[in-house]
Amino acid sequence: MRILAASLLGFLLDLLIGDPESLSFLHPVVLMGKAISFLEAFLRRLFPKTAAGEKFAGMLLALFLPAAVFFCSRGILWLLQRLWQPLAFVVEVIWCAQALAVKNLKDEAMRVHRALTSSTLEESRKAVSRIVGRNTRSLDRAGVIRATVETVAENFSDGVIAPMAFMLLGGAPLSLCYKAVNTMDSMLGYKNERYLHFGCFPARLDDVANFLPSRIAALLLIAAAALTGENASRAFQIWKRDHRKHESPNSAQCESVMAGALGVRLCGPAVYFGQVKQKPYLGDDLRPVDPGDIPRACRMELTGSFLGIALFCLIRLLFVILQTILIRLAFVIL
Repeated sequence: MRILAASLLGFLLDLLIGDPESLSFLHPVVLMGKAISFLEAFLRRLFPKTAAGEKFAGMLLALFLPAAVFFCSRGILWLLQRLWQPLAFVVEVIWCAQALAVKNLKDEAMRVHRALTSSTLEESRKAVSRIVGRNTRSLDRAGVIRATVETVAENFSDGVIAPMAFMLLGGAPLSLCYKAVNTMDSMLGYKNERYLHFGCFPARLDDVANFLPSRIAALLLIAAAALTGENASRAFQIWKRDHRKHESPNSAQCESVMAGALGVRLCGPAVYFGQVKQKPYLGDDLRPVDPGDIPRACRMELTGSFLGIALFCLIRLLFVILQTILIRLAFVIL
């Protein structure tokens, strides 16, 4: 029940305050990013600059960091519980909130929307550059909109549903462990000269961690489409048709749902680190994208987040009830 309560309160805390930029230096993901940069530099010096050497170094980083994050966070909670249990609970609630990105994802997307409707294209490009990894300098107005909608869809899985699922499974430590895996992929999982070998294992580990959550997220987003007045039937059809189009087994799951729900075409070629990556299109080009697609995507993301926390809390509650019944039956039998 402690995990259930901490997860629910963490979700509500994230909805209320998100991740204040003034406290970003204390955010676990920021600390993970610094640890990844340090470990990458250390391991690159330690192992030979060959394909095998870089792959082995990347594998060591991918195995060490998530384990270190899990055991460190679990150890801190254990110590705090010995000192004062309410303090341990408060810390776990805060960590649960920091593992989620419901409010920040919506706020950053709406920042782009405001720039599109009240400012210049250059300001819109700057706003979207805060939430995407691609080069945004050459994006036109439609490109900015598509990039924002795609990010809302993709991060609904990576930033909301996946950490939420791990949270309800193993509390804040397991959720932070997942965030370590996902952060490694976002920093190292590129198929360029620098990370082709070093980032191979971190990227594969992220694929494994997100395999089931990404599909749950897609189904939740289809349900959210129905509840927000979007085309859930078309979302389901496009998901079935297009969810395998990307190289990653997970990245097209929610993006294809979003494309179908809004009736637009997403993805396609994008520039990363100065190189054009030929990504396949998702959805049908039924109409041009417009700025209004961003708040529509945000409404689906927010609705899907509520559906997700309700689903996972129900599963956790049923697990607790079943566990209690089995324990009582064991006592009766014995």
